[in-house]
Amino acid sequence: MFLVCFNDTEASGLLRPEWDIGHFWQNEGRPTRYQDTAYLYEGEFEHRDSLGTHQMIYPGEVNWMTAGKGVTHSERTSDATRAKQNKLFGIQTWLALPSDKEEMEPDFEHHKEGALPLITDTGTRAHLILGTAYGETSPVTMQSETFYLDVVLEAGKSFPLPDDQEDRGVYVSEGSVEIAGDLFEKGRMMVFRPGDKMTLKAGPKGARFMALGGATLNEKRYLWWNFVSSSKDRIEQAKEDWKAGDWENGPFKLPPGDDAEFIPITPELDRTKPKDWP
Repeated sequence: MFLVCFNDTEASGLLRPEWDIGHFWQNEGRPTRYQDTAYLYEGEFEHRDSLGTHQMIYPGEVNWMTAGKGVTHSERTSDATRAKQNKLFGIQTWLALPSDKEEMEPDFEHHKEGALPLITDTGTRAHLILGTAYGETSPVTMQSETFYLDVVLEAGKSFPLPDDQEDRGVYVSEGSVEIAGDLFEKGRMMVFRPGDKMTLKAGPKGARFMALGGATLNEKRYLWWNFVSSSKDRIEQAKEDWKAGDWENGPFKLPPGDDAEFIPITPELDRTKPKDWP
């Protein structure tokens, strides 16, 4: 799983092979082979993909794209958005598909904020974006066990993480949280051992964080650029298909309405090798 924070300033840093935070850029047509969700705190942008989807997304809503055997997409600020003063702040998360689902047909879903379960307590609000947690289930179609929450806490309030998943982590997007006496500020991410009962307490200015986790994949994954697969050979084939640029008859099509440009594989990128996910 990868976590990408995008806003008006660049910031990137590898947390561990499964978890990454980086800057979100405005995309031209590009290929993907995983599942990803876009979730905004502020602003808006326009999604198009090779399935023919054309969808605006606003704060609290979910765009959920399953790449499967291959899809291209673009994410841009629209002409209308650029014509006015605007800010962009949100989170994009990538999830590797189970090996038996890697070549499934691509798909796209959009869900409004009101469709997502809202979990509340005194000083606590948590929207369940993906998966199942605390007896609630998101309407987003999942291919593996997952939970993904947008949690807002008032100062001093506590929030227990689900303890029934092997992999769990928290990314602090606003304020700070205290865990076992240690304070973690905005921009930090923590990954926890399986089975440990973890409770987060909001700092003096409150906190907003993404809590996420799920079942550990039992097969190795490889990542190269925007391609994710359990097979290096499959990545190499996808790489050659993209380089060929046969958008009419090849396996990749560019998004209708945004097919005038695409991100090429540069010679420098071409020389790189897939990364192993332990």
